[in-house]
Amino acid sequence: RGPRMESLPEAVLIRILASIPAVDLVLVCRLVCCQWKNLVDGAALWILKCQQEGLTGAEAEEDAENWQNFYFLSKKKRNLIKNPCGEEDFQDWGEVENGGDGWKIEELPGDFGKEFPSEEVHKYFVTSYEWCRKSQVIDLRAEGYWEELMDTTQPKITVKDWYAGRSDAGCLYELCVKLLSEHEDVLAEYKSETIAIPEDSDADWTEISHTFSHYGPGARFVRFEHGGQDTLFWKGWYGVRVTNSSVTVEP
Repeated sequence: RGPRMESLPEAVLIRILASIPAVDLVLVCRLVCCQWKNLVDGAALWILKCQQEGLTGAEAEEDAENWQNFYFLSKKKRNLIKNPCGEEDFQDWGEVENGGDGWKIEELPGDFGKEFPSEEVHKYFVTSYEWCRKSQVIDLRAEGYWEELMDTTQPKITVKDWYAGRSDAGCLYELCVKLLSEHEDVLAEYKSETIAIPEDSDADWTEISHTFSHYGPGARFVRFEHGGQDTLFWKGWYGVRVTNSSVTVEP
């Protein structure tokens, strides 16, 4: 008979456990015995898994207090905004205001516009001569971010948006993002100023961003809303252009 698992040196056992899928480690291996529970709850196993999967760097090693959470957050990190560039028409977006001639989707660069900095973005949403706003609500639990994680770790939530005007028309732009509780109470809010783009602008794309941190327990939803209008009140779609919106939960 070969040696029993519990007789293996801890470093060897950690290497064996590191080859097991993370979900199985937490849901199955952790329940085998006290030794395995301590290893799964400890840092060494998750540091090794992060290293094996290329999830570590100098910053991560200094900042990650809970390596298990760091691992899962790194694996889950993605843009939680659906249809950020209008490739699927207005799917997943709710229209809050649809003033003037309403929202429209156009191909980049558009009339009197500029190409987007990334070649992966091909379309944008454009506003009209009265306020147009649209929103999207992200259910954090449905996206895999469990309640204990959001309440205790409170990972940073980074919000980004891109906006641009035309070189022949002025426009206004606003961004408002809220972290909401299960009952839709506002736990934290970011609202940009009303940004005015003059009609003789260079039409370059500009990124705006905000990071929520230390927002307290209870965050279950992120409500993202943006919009604008033109300032010349021309019929059609001469207002602000928006695209490539993103919301990410950071490791």
